[in-house]
Amino acid sequence: MTPKVYIDGKEGTTGLQIYDRLAARRDIDLLLIDEDKRKDPAARKKLMDAADIVFLCLPDAAAVEAAALVENPATRIIDASTAHRVAPGWVYGFPELGPSQREAIRHAGRVANPGCHATGFISVVYPLAAMGLLPKDTCLSAFSLTGYSGGGKKMIVQYEAADKGAELFAPCPYGMGQGHKHLPEMQTICGLTHRPVFTPIVDDYYKGMATTVPFHMSQIQGAASLEEVRQKLADYYGGQTMVRVADTTDTAKLYANAQAGKDTLVLYAAGNDEQFTITALFDNLGKGASGAAVQNMNLMLGFEETTGLNL
Repeated sequence: MTPKVYIDGKEGTTGLQIYDRLAARRDIDLLLIDEDKRKDPAARKKLMDAADIVFLCLPDAAAVEAAALVENPATRIIDASTAHRVAPGWVYGFPELGPSQREAIRHAGRVANPGCHATGFISVVYPLAAMGLLPKDTCLSAFSLTGYSGGGKKMIVQYEAADKGAELFAPCPYGMGQGHKHLPEMQTICGLTHRPVFTPIVDDYYKGMATTVPFHMSQIQGAASLEEVRQKLADYYGGQTMVRVADTTDTAKLYANAQAGKDTLVLYAAGNDEQFTITALFDNLGKGASGAAVQNMNLMLGFEETTGLNL
C-alpha cells in the first residue's frame, strides 16, 4: 500500500521545498488540502489522521498545537520547527550521528528535524565529543553564515525588494544576545556542559550555509595534528552519503553557497597544528531543512535514504 504523506504548512519556505522534492514521486501518495481550508483545524486533522507521515512546517507554537491534533496512533510526525528538538519522546533527525541514531529514526513515531545552524555545529562537534577528542566541558564558539532564504517569506521579500536599503547588501550578525533558538539543541545533542558562544550571520544571497567552529589544538585529546583530526572525522563519517569530510586541509577560501541546491554536507578542516577551524558547508534549505526532512521520511518509510534528494 502506498504511504500517504501530508505537509502541514506547505506554503512556507520549508514546506514548499519539501513539496518540490516529493511532488514527482510515485512511491508516496501526497495528500493536499483545499486552499480555503488550509487553516481549518478540522480539515487539517482529518488529513493528518489519514496520513502515514505528517510534516509540520509551522511556527513553534502552531507546531505544538498541530501535533496535539493527531489522534491516529499510526500517524508519524516530522516536525521542522524548533518546538520539539530537545523534547522527551522525540527523536533528533540527524542519522549520521551514528548507527543507533539512524535506527531510532527508522522506528520513531515523532522526529524533530534539526535546525540549519545547529546542523552545521553538530556535524562538527558531535563526532569529536563522541570519539573522546573533545572534552564535553570545553568552552566553544561558532559563527554561521546563511543566505536570506533561512529567514522565511518575510525576509525573502525584504532582500528581494527593488528598493531595499543599502544595509541589506552587507553581512548582518544577529541573535547577539546569545539566545538564538538553535542553541539548546546545539548544547544538548552534543552533550556539552557549556552553551557555545554563537554568532549567526545573514547575507545578501539566497541560500547556502557555512558554519565554522574554531579550535586550539590544546583543546583536543588524542590527536596532535590537523591532519589527524581531519582523518578521524573522515573515519567517523566513512560510508555516509549525505555527509562527508573533504580530503584536504589546504583550504584558502570557502564560499558559503558552494553547496546550494544540494542536500549533502561537506566538512572542511583548515589551519595548522596549533589553531584550526572546521567548517560545514551545506544548503540551509537542503541538509539544513527540507532535504533532511525528506531523508528522515525515507528512513521512516523504509525507502532508500537518498530517494528524491539532490546529491
